Amino acid sequence: MEGTIAGLSASIEAIPPELAISEVSNLFLSDALQDILSLPVVLEDGRIAGSISRYQLMRIFFRPYGRELFGKRPVRSFMNTTPLIVALDQSIEQAAQHVTRHITAPVTEDFIVSHEGRYHGIGRVIDLLQAMEARVRRHSQELSQAYGRLKASQGQLIQSEKMASLGQMVAGLAHEINTPLGYVRNNVELVNAALNAAGDAIRALNPDASTGDDADTLDEARRYALAFEQEYGLEDTAGLLEDTLYGVRQISELVSNLKTFSRLDQAKLAAASISECLDSALMIARHLLKDRIEIVKQYDETPLIECSPSQINQVFLNLITNAAQAIDGNGRITLRTYVEESHVVASLQDTGSGMAPELMKRIFDPFFTTKDVGQGTGLGLSISYQIIKQHGGQIRVASKPGKGTRFTIRLPIPTAAANTADGSDRPPMEASHG
Repeated sequence: MEGTIAGLSASIEAIPPELAISEVSNLFLSDALQDILSLPVVLEDGRIAGSISRYQLMRIFFRPYGRELFGKRPVRSFMNTTPLIVALDQSIEQAAQHVTRHITAPVTEDFIVSHEGRYHGIGRVIDLLQAMEARVRRHSQELSQAYGRLKASQGQLIQSEKMASLGQMVAGLAHEINTPLGYVRNNVELVNAALNAAGDAIRALNPDASTGDDADTLDEARRYALAFEQEYGLEDTAGLLEDTLYGVRQISELVSNLKTFSRLDQAKLAAASISECLDSALMIARHLLKDRIEIVKQYDETPLIECSPSQINQVFLNLITNAAQAIDGNGRITLRTYVEESHVVASLQDTGSGMAPELMKRIFDPFFTTKDVGQGTGLGLSISYQIIKQHGGQIRVASKPGKGTRFTIRLPIPTAAANTADGSDRPPMEASHG
């Protein structure tokens, strides 16, 4: 009966109701009972009649002539008829709850253990308290270990979501980089051919390579130069080089934005512009937006915030990606930034499908997703919620089916900046989540 009160039960001989008070006091003086607060009073058939405690005997004997007047009287005249009784098969927790509800102050009695309505033994309250303390300590250790495992698991899930986001980014960037890279390569091949043609003309004019007279050499050089001009031309070749440089700049810009997005070269916490974080996320997600989604920017001047830029970028990328996926066909995403009281606010509103109220209540729950199987882990918004909460901010959502969704993020302004920020009046905001 592991985990029950049986382990705390001691086999103490019960006393009959007719035993004299003086004899009971002698029992309490014995070494065997020196740690016992009370003794059970039991009938011949084993039923529990009550209990008598040291405290009760002290009150009797402290009276003037108490021993002489009451010493020969039976214990049933003074016993407690409603003692603390705990069933043998009760758990330690149940026994502790029962004893706690019925024990009086000061603690004057131990509890009686019964089995099938009959006396089984006595249990000390102090032993019960120590058993509960040990159990609480053990449970605390188990909870601490479980919390550690949960944190590790959460870290793995967050890393998994980050890797999923990274996979989407890499796929989009590969597409974005592939276009300029394609015409850079094509232009380089054309310029290489043009240089070879120009080289033929130059070699024809080289006296060391010439085998005929000057007139023949000049004619041959003219033919090569004419062929070069007809096929390529200096202006066209220069244009190819300009296009190539433009493509290289595009690739450089994409890589630079990816670096800005991840902020791998910066400390975890840094001063950042919320508008720049939005633009960085837009650049990474633009393969999802172009040709069908209009981006409207309404940026007010805002102070810098102290944050982890890579984490804030991840939040914006999640929200922009979700907004793009919620828009079927053409649509619009409106981005706003402004100052409200002591916070910088970023608002992302789309013209997508929107959400019903019952879905809005669950969107920040881990693993909840409305996407098809294999298209989402259900962790993006949950992680975004945790990131904003860890930054001391709030994330709110408002949505109407068929009308679209608006996410609003509030992040605290550092104290020095908050004192100079213009907290202009803004419309009331949505229900808070964080």
